[in-house]
Amino acid sequence: MARPTLLLLHGALGSPATLAPLGELLSADFTVKSFAFAGHGGAAVRPEAFTLPHFAEEVLGFLRAHETVPAHVFGYSMGGYAALLAARQEPARFASITTLGTKLDWSPESAAAETRFLDPEKMQAKVPAFVEALRQRHAPADWAEVVRATARLMEAAGAAPPLAAADFAAIAVPVQVLMGDGDLTPERGDASRLLAEQLPQLRYAVLPNTPHAIERADLADVASRIRHFALARS
Repeated sequence: MARPTLLLLHGALGSPATLAPLGELLSADFTVKSFAFAGHGGAAVRPEAFTLPHFAEEVLGFLRAHETVPAHVFGYSMGGYAALLAARQEPARFASITTLGTKLDWSPESAAAETRFLDPEKMQAKVPAFVEALRQRHAPADWAEVVRATARLMEAAGAAPPLAAADFAAIAVPVQVLMGDGDLTPERGDASRLLAEQLPQLRYAVLPNTPHAIERADLADVASRIRHFALARS
């Protein structure tokens, strides 16, 4: 029997390469696929394409082009939000969705809290090793423009959240929401959980000793949770 598809969606400032170690852990059970969102992984940044609604449309476009049956999806951080937004539009294309570290609650205040870290000059001074990783990840595009575009995306989401509580309640797809207990991203905890609880087919779990950065998560545990949740719905 053919293995079910698992589509991996990277987070803000990421690329498919950032999820490759997780994909390797899941390759025995799934046909693992991925793609880079517009403006990531070396592609030129186009402001009109660097939005959550456009990323959701890219998810749907990929599934329409490559899948004939509903697919399982894992979305890290921003990728999880894009998956949920896509599922709100075409739920029949999704067998299940698992998110990790995805900010569900957007407001002007929470967007301001998120974007205060997204200043290329400050990043260059404070986290030069991370900046060098971004430079290599997004070459030949300008890593600083990816950062600025991400800040604009978050500001737009804060001003007009693409998903309201009623939208979460209308997502007719099994969704597993994973949050790390050490995820210190502002506004992430209770507000995101309240929105997650609107999902009609929800499994919610808090992962121990887990910060926001997926590179520092227990990938074996994350893979196990994705595997069990998805295969139970294949």
